[in-house]
Amino acid sequence: MGTLDISALESWLWEAACVIRGPLDAPKFKDYILPLVFLKRLSDVFEDEVRRLGEEFGGMGKASALVERDHKVVWFYIPEQARWENISRRTTGLGEYLTDAVRAVARENPKLQGVIDIRDFNETAAGQRIVDDARLASLIQVLSRHRLGLDDVEPDILGRAYEYLLRKFAEGQGQSAGEFYTPSEVSLLMARILAPQPGMEVYDPCCGSGGLLIKCHLRLLETHGEEENGRRVLPPQLPPLSLYGQEINPSTFAMARMNAFVHRMEAEIALGDTMHRPAFLAPDGRLRTFDLVTANPMWNQNFDLATYEHDPYERFRFGIPPASSADWGWIQHMVASLKQQGRMALVIDTGAVSRGSGNKGSNRERDIRKAFVEHDLIEAVLLLPENLFYNTTAPAVILVINKDKPHPGEILLINAAKHFAKGRPKNYLTDEHIAAIAGIYHDWRAEDGLSAIITKEEAARNDYNLSPSRYVASNDEEEVIPLEEAVVLLQEAEEERAEADRELRDILTQLGLRDQLT
Repeated sequence: MGTLDISALESWLWEAACVIRGPLDAPKFKDYILPLVFLKRLSDVFEDEVRRLGEEFGGMGKASALVERDHKVVWFYIPEQARWENISRRTTGLGEYLTDAVRAVARENPKLQGVIDIRDFNETAAGQRIVDDARLASLIQVLSRHRLGLDDVEPDILGRAYEYLLRKFAEGQGQSAGEFYTPSEVSLLMARILAPQPGMEVYDPCCGSGGLLIKCHLRLLETHGEEENGRRVLPPQLPPLSLYGQEINPSTFAMARMNAFVHRMEAEIALGDTMHRPAFLAPDGRLRTFDLVTANPMWNQNFDLATYEHDPYERFRFGIPPASSADWGWIQHMVASLKQQGRMALVIDTGAVSRGSGNKGSNRERDIRKAFVEHDLIEAVLLLPENLFYNTTAPAVILVINKDKPHPGEILLINAAKHFAKGRPKNYLTDEHIAAIAGIYHDWRAEDGLSAIITKEEAARNDYNLSPSRYVASNDEEEVIPLEEAVVLLQEAEEERAEADRELRDILTQLGLRDQLT
């Protein structure tokens, strides 16, 4: 059937949603669709594994008999009742059947308990079934149209599906509606930049559905793996990556667990609020540290300043970010989570590398950037094209930080704003774009119209503005500030005005002139 592209995936999920749109409020569509997508994904991957065994042992019959005798010959076992071909033939008692099926999968595979078995498909409200068997049967028929094996779809198909359903139906759901999926090619570019090596520990503090961790895992298999029974595996003498992630949203946490399970990743995924309650701690209570960090935190989050001022983990040594944008709060958390020679790559709003530069007086984000540059932590800044991400047309930057820079005192700036292929509805990076951009980083070279290498002193002369477009001109067009960045700049200006008002009131009060304030 071929790999599902974005357009086909969205059409498929929309048709699935339309099947059950009558009895359900729109935001709840995903609660019924996603568990079945989970189940089909597991069933198709299991089927592929049995087929590979059949090629090895001389036929599907022998392979199936072997699997039934010894469930350990496959990575995971799907009970007969939960296999998609049996589900798709069921016409009566479907709600109860599906509920029993996902619970049977969880019993056979304890790592999936609390992940796949959380939906009761037989659920009622006011004595009536929420989704009746007829609609469930129609939904299953729609979901049967595409295979979801490892070779059929992109690695984070679950994250992509969740992002679409969230974007389509999550209006009014608060902060979670602002989350977004990292495009597959951006994740791949970050993995190529980080170049994970066997045995490394990799951490994503806001891992979503685990896409960035998956790409690091797959990149290691690509560079160090070998073919075995139709799939790429590490040789026995090479240790795998140890992967760690934390996610605040229970739905995306469940998908990260599922993704780790399906891809045979050595992963520990924690549920919780990283900024306020980080899950991975050393025995002495400090943050645990990792070889690599990869992340795409929500851009420009609003955290109360108390988050930073009373931090028990001593993460914000380079300065307290403004309340209007937690970008440099996230960055400092990640730096605090790096080993002494660790490296990190994260996707962040373009404004994080330029806001405040050129302003008179102090600016919290600019001052933090200054500290990072003076401590020689920033290795590279890569400007991505616009319109890559689902819920914004704004571009982003990949910020690379290295505690052990091979080129001390230098910063590589890559302006890849024009290096994309036009797509509908979104632009995308081709394999050639990814290879070219990663090649410039690893070769550490300046290329006219694409990259420049600056010194710490040059960054200082430009007031610590690290926007690649300032140093690498891709054309003669005037740079326009994205709307998201303009909003943050306005919020920062309002915060600074309020702070100045407070300081003025304090001074006038001390002088006994408070009554003169209008």
